[in-house]
Amino acid sequence: MKYAYLVSSIESTHNHFQQYSVKAVNISLTIRNWLIGLYIIEFEQGGEDRAAYGSGLLDTLAKELKIKGLVAAELSRCRQFYNSYPQILGSLTQEFKQLLPSTILGSLPQDLTNQSVPSKKLIEKLSYTHFIELIKIEDPLKRTFYEIECIKGTWSVRELKRQINSLYFERCGISARPELLSEETQRNSEIERSTDLVKSVYAFEFLGLNAKDIIEESDLEGILLDHLQLFMLEMGHGFCLEARQKKILIGDEYFFVDLVFYHRILKCHILVELKVEDFNHHNIGQLNTYVNYYKAEIMQDDDNPPIGILLVTNKNNALVEYATAGMDNQLFVSKYLLELPKKEQLKAFIEKELKAWE
Repeated sequence: MKYAYLVSSIESTHNHFQQYSVKAVNISLTIRNWLIGLYIIEFEQGGEDRAAYGSGLLDTLAKELKIKGLVAAELSRCRQFYNSYPQILGSLTQEFKQLLPSTILGSLPQDLTNQSVPSKKLIEKLSYTHFIELIKIEDPLKRTFYEIECIKGTWSVRELKRQINSLYFERCGISARPELLSEETQRNSEIERSTDLVKSVYAFEFLGLNAKDIIEESDLEGILLDHLQLFMLEMGHGFCLEARQKKILIGDEYFFVDLVFYHRILKCHILVELKVEDFNHHNIGQLNTYVNYYKAEIMQDDDNPPIGILLVTNKNNALVEYATAGMDNQLFVSKYLLELPKKEQLKAFIEKELKAWE
């Protein structure tokens, strides 16, 4: 055996089993969530004590389970997933079917062969994150269209979302030459890498890993956040670090807040977002969304409204903006600003860090 052959053999073997493991994680996650949806539906339809839980079933269930990631909203999504894809039953191996009680298995529809895309291909070619986008589509024909196009082009989830938002289905419907539109779309589409499948929030939670580990920070952004975190804590104004890359669920989408502090003097949350780019309205809009989410979902009765700090960098220039959750009382805002770092302090900090980096 020559040395070059040794190297290529090890690399090809590694790549094969890496792809195999990624595929196995994806299929297991997809089927687990489908089965969870099935169990919930079966209980809601025939559970002897279902009336005792009523509309609060999912909230109660999420608290009882204590399984990472399975909050009430995700349990609801599992239920919707099962309702949208009953045909996945036909792709279950005996190993997975053994998880179903015989009473449930016997009551399920067995003739699900009239689906356009075979269920086995669906769960092998699409990640659960793809399904999250597809179940939002109520029209079965439209959903099947995107299934086929997504599988054909091995689209990333981001590409699937982009094509749905661009009304690709509708544009094909009114196009004189839909096949040409399809060729052009597939030629310019973003292809999914095998490792993308396990870099989603769902996969990390399923494997029991820390979701924050999927956040890919640039070297500059990571260092700036490290130093900014220390800078805020050392200011002596009551900052207590609560989380970094704090995951929050708004609607049906996850977001990550760079730094979350609780201020013991102001008795409120301080959310900090750092953007290594030019300022744009999306930045402040996103931070405002986070602030309003904290006000509606996290703030306690004896807390004051949260406030956000946005830091934007552009070479040696820095911009600092504050976001408030609809605070009309200017005296209250002034009180906040007395305890928070001054804009000039934050700008000087960022510019110093950028200069040191260069």
